[in-house]
Amino acid sequence: MTTKDQAIIRLIIIGDEILSGRRYDKHFLKLIELLGARGLQLGGAQIIPDDLDTIAATLERSFATPDIVFCCGGIGATPDDQTRQATAKALGVDLTLHPEAAALITERCAENERNGVGSADMSLPENQQRLQMGMFPEGAEIVPNTYNKIPGFFIHNHTFMPGFPVMAWPMMEWTLDTRYRQLHHQAHRVEHSFLAFNLPESRITPAMEHVELTWPGVKAFSLPSVEGTDGRPHIDLGVKGDPEPAAEALDYLRKQVLDLGGSLSPALK
Repeated sequence: MTTKDQAIIRLIIIGDEILSGRRYDKHFLKLIELLGARGLQLGGAQIIPDDLDTIAATLERSFATPDIVFCCGGIGATPDDQTRQATAKALGVDLTLHPEAAALITERCAENERNGVGSADMSLPENQQRLQMGMFPEGAEIVPNTYNKIPGFFIHNHTFMPGFPVMAWPMMEWTLDTRYRQLHHQAHRVEHSFLAFNLPESRITPAMEHVELTWPGVKAFSLPSVEGTDGRPHIDLGVKGDPEPAAEALDYLRKQVLDLGGSLSPALK
């Protein structure tokens, strides 16, 4: 599978609390970790507010792509949770009570009663409100929630989960391993890097450009640091791509650093 054939996987984080700094996002790094363990990579991410029109517009654009998208946040049943409604709006469909979701929410209420918390009477206003969390866009499928049974939902390659990591992360894993197992480890790509000292980026840039022209599919990258752990400025130089051409490109880049008057860590053997 070539780079351009790979599925693009994206993350949409929904929540005013993230944008205000009241809460810190934890999903971005976790999804990268889960994808990496399966030979996949994240292709993009964005954070948007709990605003119905903003979410709907974002999702309408997203649904127009073939991308695999994970959406975290806003699927509860309080007024600031707008994701379910916005998804239905983006797709031009109604929200309906999903029968499996309703059954799972009912089970959860019964469990709560057995544990001395609340009532299993689903006619009570608070339980009717809980059932709102099972109102999904028409055509959606449930995503199991191992933490408290109240499911997320899946529709058109988009998986919608709560913002709570304890719920969302198992949902991510289940989705990757159930719906997208066939994509695991299809692309055998590697990333190599080293530290270059005593060399400005401007001097090594032509060599990086040569890498991408000579080895198609290999991408060179440069991450400069003003101060390293030892106080010395340096550049984290590297390449990404298929194993064989990436190894050749890395060897070329390391030799170019030395030829241009720089030094390496680890040293070239």
